[in-house]
Amino acid sequence: MKRKSVPKMEELKSVLREAFGGSSSDSDGESSHEWRRRLQINDSSDEIVKPPSIFEDPQIWEAIAEINGLWICRDFLSSVQQSSLLSALEKEGYFAEDSHNQAMRFGDLPPWAIDLSQYIRENVLLSDCLSESTDLSRSDKSGTTCPFAPELLWREPLFNQLIVNIYQPGEGICAHVDLMRFEDGIAIVSLESSCVMHFSLAEAEYKNAEEVNREFAKIPVLLTPGSLILMWGEARYLWKHEINRKPGFQKWDGHDIDQKRRTSVTLRRLCGQTEPTQ
Repeated sequence: MKRKSVPKMEELKSVLREAFGGSSSDSDGESSHEWRRRLQINDSSDEIVKPPSIFEDPQIWEAIAEINGLWICRDFLSSVQQSSLLSALEKEGYFAEDSHNQAMRFGDLPPWAIDLSQYIRENVLLSDCLSESTDLSRSDKSGTTCPFAPELLWREPLFNQLIVNIYQPGEGICAHVDLMRFEDGIAIVSLESSCVMHFSLAEAEYKNAEEVNREFAKIPVLLTPGSLILMWGEARYLWKHEINRKPGFQKWDGHDIDQKRRTSVTLRRLCGQTEPTQ
């Protein structure tokens, strides 16, 4: 795949800000301190009192029961937000040539990606999984309480690397665990076409490969346009993920999925990044 880096375009801020409800500050991103202030967090106790939601409807998060640390929000982006995000990608010029199907950015992210990252953070903080008073200093390592580990949610920046991929019908990704050059916590937004992503334990985690129950060796997860998955902890390090879009492999509830062009936006954070001082 060919990669192409394009200078960020400040005018995209207004495009995504309108779609994402103005979550960004006038700078290229609010600090975690500002987010804590907006969400009425007591720094001495790390307790959160949720303000009224800025969303028309609360987003619903679903934990994938078989895999600790794997969560999905199936209606993360509305159809309008999806269109705005696709327009932002087009304006970036990432895929001006048909031969380009992948683009990557490291370090300073474009405004639309900063807005998207903040939208993820806000969405998790206002999710129904948080009670009216939740101790954010503790993390449930089982991945059954919160869509994203609190210690990851408050890091700054939340993400500083992105990769955008375009997949034509029949194109997918091989089973893999993301490189260790990236920290814990990965977000993937799906656009345009539905697909099934399969998760399987990394071979190194098998105590006895012959004893693995083949019925549960691969866990299917349906990714619909506008959905978001978060991978952290075991899901990020101990499970491989893949998308096989060859004929006959993309099925859900016994029916073939109509394969169209699919676009994905993956957000990660590079290892070795220091937190900015306030």
